[in-house]
This record gives sequence, structure tokens and C-alpha cells, in this order.
Amino acid sequence: MKKLITLFAIIFAVNISFGQKYDSFGEKIKPSGAIPTAELAKKAAEKGTVDAKVTGVVESVCQVKGCWMKVKMDDGQTMRVTFKDYGFFVPKDIAGKTIVFEGNAKTKTTSVEELRHYAEDAGKSKDEIAKITEPKTELAFEANGVLVPKN
Repeated sequence: MKKLITLFAIIFAVNISFGQKYDSFGEKIKPSGAIPTAELAKKAAEKGTVDAKVTGVVESVCQVKGCWMKVKMDDGQTMRVTFKDYGFFVPKDIAGKTIVFEGNAKTKTTSVEELRHYAEDAGKSKDEIAKITEPKTELAFEANGVLVPKN
């Protein structure tokens, strides 16, 4: 009986140490099958609009309430990730974490007004906000679910 209990304890400990644990936001998704941001960019360039599950590193998060985040792309740019129907938010302190998110990517032109709003949410100065004078065309993502690693 002792050997059986010891075996279960070892299996449990291995499962905890090797199994990645996540906090889930929005729809429940699983981490398996996620593609890197570089692959997403290629697919979006080919198809225009792409439904995908993606993994990437968070560069920044809206500091007002976590209502959007920027994820690093391989080319040094970032991709803005918003949340479906403004239905959920992510923690404001997840910059630097590798996350998984699922939803729809497409090339989008963001207006000057919206860019200024995002800059304000990010805590940019009035001078920095005033320098935004042209719309920006970029890859944007609307997530319906996000997984953030615990700890």
C-alpha cells in the first residue's frame, strides 16, 4: 500500500511540475494547436482574414482596465489584441508573459482618434498623443479567449 501511495504522489508531483497552468479569460480555450505570431502574419497576408489560435509575448496592456494588449511580432512590430464584444479584460501586469489567444486576425486601418485613445489608455503624455496625426494600417486581432500562465 505504501508503494502505491508513493507512486501516486510521484505521478501527482510530475503532473504539477510539467503541466502548464493558466488563468483563462473570455471563452474557455486550450493551449494545444497554437501557432506563433510569425505564422499568423503569413496566413493573414495570404488570406486577409484568419481565424486562429496564437501564442505570443505580451508587449503592453491597457493600464486603464486591461481592455486591450499589444503582442510582439517577429518583425519588431506589435499587434493590437482586443476582446470580443468588449466582453472581458486581462490583467494589467502581464507584459513579458507568453500567452495563448484565439479569435480572428485581419489587417485594419486604425483612425487617428482611436490611436490617440489607445495612447491615452497606455499612459502616454499629451505631447506623445498630439504627435499622432495619421491613421495606421496594421494586423489586428479580436480574441474570444485568452490563456495567461499562472505565477
